[in-house]
Amino acid sequence: MATLSSLTSPLFFFSFALLSIALISASFSPIDHYLVNCGSHQPTTLDSDHRRFTGDATTSYLKTTEFTSLSDPNPDPKSSPIYHTARVFTRPSKYKFGIKNPGDHLVRLHFKRLSGGIDYGRAKFHVLANGFVLFNSLGMDMGGEFEAVKDYVIKVDADVLVVTFVPTDRSNFAFVNAIEVISAPNDLIADVAQYVSFHKNEKISGLLMNGYETMYRVNVGGWKVTPFNDSLWRTWVTDDEHIKSSDGSSKVHFGGRINYQEGGASREVGPDNVYNTARVIRSSGSSVPELNMTWTFPVIGGYKYLVRMHFCDIASIARGMLVFNVYVNNKLAYENLDLTEVTNGLLASPFYADFVVDGDSSGVLTLSVGPSNMSLPRAVDAILNGVEIFKINNSVGSFDGEICAHAVLKSWKKGNGNVMYPMLAAVFLLLIAFVIMHRRRTGVTDSVAWWRLPTEIPEVNLKYGNQLSSNKL
Repeated sequence: MATLSSLTSPLFFFSFALLSIALISASFSPIDHYLVNCGSHQPTTLDSDHRRFTGDATTSYLKTTEFTSLSDPNPDPKSSPIYHTARVFTRPSKYKFGIKNPGDHLVRLHFKRLSGGIDYGRAKFHVLANGFVLFNSLGMDMGGEFEAVKDYVIKVDADVLVVTFVPTDRSNFAFVNAIEVISAPNDLIADVAQYVSFHKNEKISGLLMNGYETMYRVNVGGWKVTPFNDSLWRTWVTDDEHIKSSDGSSKVHFGGRINYQEGGASREVGPDNVYNTARVIRSSGSSVPELNMTWTFPVIGGYKYLVRMHFCDIASIARGMLVFNVYVNNKLAYENLDLTEVTNGLLASPFYADFVVDGDSSGVLTLSVGPSNMSLPRAVDAILNGVEIFKINNSVGSFDGEICAHAVLKSWKKGNGNVMYPMLAAVFLLLIAFVIMHRRRTGVTDSVAWWRLPTEIPEVNLKYGNQLSSNKL
């Protein structure tokens, strides 16, 4: 095992760089792989992680003719070049991506406030994708140095993925800086998980029927992992702002090889840089410490969440010595987790456990690990390497609110129809007034023809939904 001092040596960093390059060269190669720099006329733009984004003005992905291209007059030299331009829409507008590999796809939307005269207070819009409502910008604070990446996993069964931007009304606009659409590995989302609630702890299925929004992706005990060091180009942040109780715990770093196994957690599920760091509880005496490590995460009530906890025994000196308990929202979710047993007797072999929980009125999701009644003295008694928390779409296929995609589109038509009808009425009234004035001057007594104004405006059915959630959830 590498010591902390050895991790700071020049030889370590050189070896680590070589290892990163080797892993990237052998990384996952998606069949569908679209990286779009919105608002750009450049054929290619390298982002800060050396990925090539294609300017949407040079492609046929954008299926609208009414748009505006923005360029930041004073771009931040520290920000990625994909945040130097943006595409702005004042009416529903679509990007269409051909899909060669049906199934789960990663969809990432990049947003950043550009400097200049644009009023971001009018940036009020929804984003849709093949029947899902990805988000509503009304819940986003776009003041100051606003920058956000919205990250989703959605199932695409059609041969095209359509991403639609819908302003809330004619006075507002939608915008986007960059879009990623990437086919996901088959093992990224499992169909089964453990449902943990106040009354239940049972296995459920049907997770593949849902979509997922990434809320948190955390490298426990380690450093920030950038997209350059992740085969799916994800970002993993440190756990420093989420760790609530760490007394008696310590961080560990592993310099050896992570033993990925066929049928187990793959490098696409979690990269080496997540599994080779951890926080642990270790007993140094003849008794096992009575304490837990606890992390807290703010969440939005009214949704279910998929919690994925990553484990890899990089700290034990021998097999069969690490057995501990896992708690979700203070409920015992996994009793006596034996990492030797679940990894076929291998140390430094990754394993993950999926739990589905309800977001309640507390607005906080709590995770803990700690010793069990089978933990051993003078051994590692608990470990956690990484955490991912995904919001699951609700019953109307939305990640942000109770309005479905169909209703979003109909509300645009209805809202803009309400503007047009008074305008038409005003025109007809002026025309009628002109005819009456003309009749009075000429003495014409023939009857005046009246046109019936259209008054039947389609109503929005707010109860309409795609029913994308599994009934088993």
